[in-house]
Amino acid sequence: MKTLKTDVIIPAYRPGEEFEKLLERLSAQKYPINKILVMNTEKKFWKEIWEQKYPLVEVRHLTKEEFDHGGTRRQAAELSDAEILVFMTQDAMPADRELIGALVGALAENPQAGAAYARQLPKKDCRFLEKYTRSFNYPEQSCLKTEKDVQTHGIKTYFCSNVCAAYDHRIYDEIGGFPEHAIFNEDMIFAGELIQKGYGVAYAAEAKVVHSHNYSAIQQFHRNFDLAVSQADHPEVFAGIRSEGEGIRLVKKNRRLALQTGKTMDGDPAGMAERLEISGLSSGKEISEASKVGDPSLYDESEILGISGKFTVLTQFSDMINRYTKREKECEDI
Repeated sequence: MKTLKTDVIIPAYRPGEEFEKLLERLSAQKYPINKILVMNTEKKFWKEIWEQKYPLVEVRHLTKEEFDHGGTRRQAAELSDAEILVFMTQDAMPADRELIGALVGALAENPQAGAAYARQLPKKDCRFLEKYTRSFNYPEQSCLKTEKDVQTHGIKTYFCSNVCAAYDHRIYDEIGGFPEHAIFNEDMIFAGELIQKGYGVAYAAEAKVVHSHNYSAIQQFHRNFDLAVSQADHPEVFAGIRSEGEGIRLVKKNRRLALQTGKTMDGDPAGMAERLEISGLSSGKEISEASKVGDPSLYDESEILGISGKFTVLTQFSDMINRYTKREKECEDI
């Protein structure tokens, strides 16, 4: 395989010991990296010794006001002349020395692919259901997703997590890059545009990073609310695409697993975070009044909630969980 000039881009905020370990592992990759471009928010949190210790590192400092999930990554891409752009988050840890080579290889082996994303493995402290969800979203088998898969997989066709993902720079520029302003979900917005313009997204199971979170139900709700808003803000990408199929399948599997094992997320009714993941990111119902979100009837297995307005629902969140949990006990299966 021809060696392609490859830059790694990492937005960072308050980087610490884990971040230094990430720099160490990237520097030890078998596939040559041209540079590691760090878009660091707030210079006072940066350790200048890292630039001396890891010669590949180049840092650009931003203020908190300047940071944007889409815009900052877009700015970084404009600073690079590499053929391949690998975007990572500061808490994603390469599982081995093959990560970068596997991502670049996935693009080289699939000429139609404009992006390739890595498999995410759970951390040792990852909770039971989160580990199971990781295995659902990041299976052992690689694949290439194109427009023909939309009919079968719906919105999951556009899934491409830039927790760790590589992009063909030429195609990236052709599509127009990440959105300049995005509170969240910039990777999925770009992937949707990529697929709609005839390209593909490769899932590279051989490229592995260790990355997971133990979110509480309320944290998961916040994330998925932002995700729903980002989808509503980009109807040119998400309008009309089926969003519930894969989500329902995940919920059913998690629910059955919880019933079989008795294990749930800490402080969370069995599978509730996954319920909220589906309810927060799926489309199909427009909600114009916050009061509707507190109605547990909207959370039936066949009723996938779509949030299209920017409103506050957290005041009714606790009551919704209580009522929903009561209904859960009455259900034998989903």
